[in-house]
Amino acid sequence: MDTAPPREPDEIAFPDEITFKDAVEADAPALVELIHSAYRGEASRGGWTTEADLLAGGRTDADDVRRVISTRGSRLLMVEQSGELIACCQLEHRGDAAYFGMFAVRPNAQGGGLGRRVLAEAERTARETWGVKSMQMTVISVRDDLIAWYERRGYRRTGEMTPFPYGDARFGIPLRDDLAFELLVKNLA
Repeated sequence: MDTAPPREPDEIAFPDEITFKDAVEADAPALVELIHSAYRGEASRGGWTTEADLLAGGRTDADDVRRVISTRGSRLLMVEQSGELIACCQLEHRGDAAYFGMFAVRPNAQGGGLGRRVLAEAERTARETWGVKSMQMTVISVRDDLIAWYERRGYRRTGEMTPFPYGDARFGIPLRDDLAFELLVKNLA
């Protein structure tokens, strides 16, 4: 069961300025903890992005995070507030497009506009760094609330589906048999 989608405030207030920086391999354990907290387990239920009713187990591991950090044409942006890691996202250069993934916001920081701000910075970074014309991502197709959030930010559903990797514990332990990934795309040009 999905929780309520985030509120859409007219003004976004951040008591302390946030900073964006590229992750390094030593950041991997903290990033894994952040990503897991946003999507899996009981702690994730404090935010609206939880997948706890869809998947059990982990969402990523330190090796996957280090691979993203060290791969050419890939960046993992960390977002900090008062020195605390509160959000992250992956950007990967794919020709005329960039791929957006590993997006996580701490559950207690969700619903106040931070995710929208991180997404906008990721789009700006991809456009300015690589000159890409579009941003792509995959979202679990049954996540209607999350897909609607992305649609309000200009992403469109493509109908292109990729089967969920059932049996590969790196992606979690499915609690349903109808999971698939849908490709979402936004024009950045």
